[in-house]
Amino acid sequence: MGKSISRSTVWRILDEDAIKPWQYEYWIFPRDPQFLEKAGPILDLYAGYWQGKPLENTDCIVSADEKTSIQARIRIHASLEPGPGRPARIESEYERGGALQYLAAWDVRRGYVMGRCEPTTGIEPFGRLVAQVLTQEPYRSARRLFWIVDNGSSHRGAAACNRLRKIDPRIILVHTPVHASWLNQVEIYFSIIQRKVLTPNDFPNLDAVRVRLALYESLSNQRPKPFAWRFNRNQLAALLVRIAAHEKLLGGYASTHQTTAV
Repeated sequence: MGKSISRSTVWRILDEDAIKPWQYEYWIFPRDPQFLEKAGPILDLYAGYWQGKPLENTDCIVSADEKTSIQARIRIHASLEPGPGRPARIESEYERGGALQYLAAWDVRRGYVMGRCEPTTGIEPFGRLVAQVLTQEPYRSARRLFWIVDNGSSHRGAAACNRLRKIDPRIILVHTPVHASWLNQVEIYFSIIQRKVLTPNDFPNLDAVRVRLALYESLSNQRPKPFAWRFNRNQLAALLVRIAAHEKLLGGYASTHQTTAV
């Protein structure tokens, strides 16, 4: 009794425990009351269906969005290349060399990416991305072009649907529910370039950022590969049921706690 134990012993005890309070992950609660109704068609498209019917080979699915405010961070001291048994060394302090926006369209069925850099986001830059895609095959000859987008101002709501339909009547804009960026497959590509292209952020200027993004895009398209998406409508429905049950339990606990406190 009263004998102290070492830090390593404390760590070993905690590490062997089933519950580790110091570990955490972020998530976004589905706030849209029509979450399943809006997310379901996107999951159906990923599974190869639209309105209960199989997609045709001439149908294309494009997942599009903007990765905003990509900075060029000019390090105060030149970075040191890695050496034997030593990692590269990146100066912590930097000067800001401006920022650009990277717009990309990910072909869900082919695993092919088409991107462009713009000084700002908005309706016109997004329109230029759409035009860029439409000039290429197989999109130029596709029967239908499904565009999956979030609710950003560049492509929000019925106005965006009408605007893109005027550009090309084959375009069918499909919006994700609010706070559901994980449903948009282009976000997976953005996470890849964040790790492999933009980290560490050590660029002398914005042109260097553009070049590196374009080079990685070209490299990815040499052997395009679709993402192995497995989450489907039935799994989403089951998840929402579990979340609703959890929220009901929390609500009951909160009511009991408040009554007890009073």
